[in-house]
Amino acid sequence: MIQRPFITAAIRTALNRSRIVALLGPRQCGKTTLARQFVPPESLNYFDLEDPLSLARLDEPMTALRNLKGLVVIDEVQRRPELFPVLRVLADRDPLQARFLILGSASPALLRQSSESLAGRLETVPIGGFGLRDVGKGGYDRHWLRGGFPLSFLADSDADSLAWRKNFIQTFLERDMPQFGIGTPAPMLLRFWTMLAHYHGQIWNAAEPARSLGVNESTVRRYLDLLEGVFMVRQLRPWFENLKKRQVKSPKVYFRDSGLLHQLLGIRTLDDLLCHPKCGASWEGYVIEEVLKLSQPDDAYFWATHAGAELDLLLFKNGRRLGVEVKRMDAPRLTPSMRIALEDLALDRLVVIYPGDRSFTLAENVEAVPAAELAENGAALFTA
Repeated sequence: MIQRPFITAAIRTALNRSRIVALLGPRQCGKTTLARQFVPPESLNYFDLEDPLSLARLDEPMTALRNLKGLVVIDEVQRRPELFPVLRVLADRDPLQARFLILGSASPALLRQSSESLAGRLETVPIGGFGLRDVGKGGYDRHWLRGGFPLSFLADSDADSLAWRKNFIQTFLERDMPQFGIGTPAPMLLRFWTMLAHYHGQIWNAAEPARSLGVNESTVRRYLDLLEGVFMVRQLRPWFENLKKRQVKSPKVYFRDSGLLHQLLGIRTLDDLLCHPKCGASWEGYVIEEVLKLSQPDDAYFWATHAGAELDLLLFKNGRRLGVEVKRMDAPRLTPSMRIALEDLALDRLVVIYPGDRSFTLAENVEAVPAAELAENGAALFTA
């Protein structure tokens, strides 16, 4: 079992300051395993809403919950949205008898319902699969190829991992999406998701996929929003200021899990990946996702002008502007585009991440850092 001390610490911190904590992420990303470190599943304080016994216990939710003390875990809470008003009443008691850790599979309905019923009482902790700092530097290549879902990463072979991801995608589309109230047919969403893999790392334009699918652009945008809402893809927004330059104002699209991207692109092994035309885009998205996990920014954007200047990530954190460039090359150098970004965006620091093995300075406040170093010292890069 791979320990996840960083997300465990984040959950513990949230529980110490908030009456209700929501741990939100896709299915199979490890939420239940983490929750069971806080409350054992055999405890009366643990409710799994995919277990008929737990559902029966919650037929009268106020009766079942009001006398419990300490920490109460409710797993797959989006299956019973009527619990949220009950949780609001229980969280408002003085003195407080219990805190609640609720787990959800990133349902848009869950997010909307909880924000309406639990405003001011709820703290959200987002979670994905294993991060690079969870698996360590030695797991770097396997993590990039297979992605972070625990059962995919820990599979005995690449073939077993591929089979798990294929089954995950099918189950997700056929069972999970309808449970979230999404009525779009699974074959249509699979076609769109597969098509989206070829747009990974590109500026989004709905026109071409809409033509290919035979639907209008608003429908395609809705499909994209659905996949973002369940943490499958990320729409990285553009940053634009009142500069005297024409700037890109459409988002970039990235898969949040590199393993699912490779599954939909038909990539089976690391050799396949290194020879694939989407290798560079895959690596860029993988690094960006790891940086966002590590840095926990207040806001994140990309920046690009129609004249060709661009910055892969613009992070706002604690009042500072941090730039990140991802370069899949042996020896990155300071480019004119980086100089323009430093000046136009008034960056406090620029980090260039590349697949090498040593860190070095490119210019004042500009440092090149190996991607594998994110496993050990990554968080410090974005707090110094």
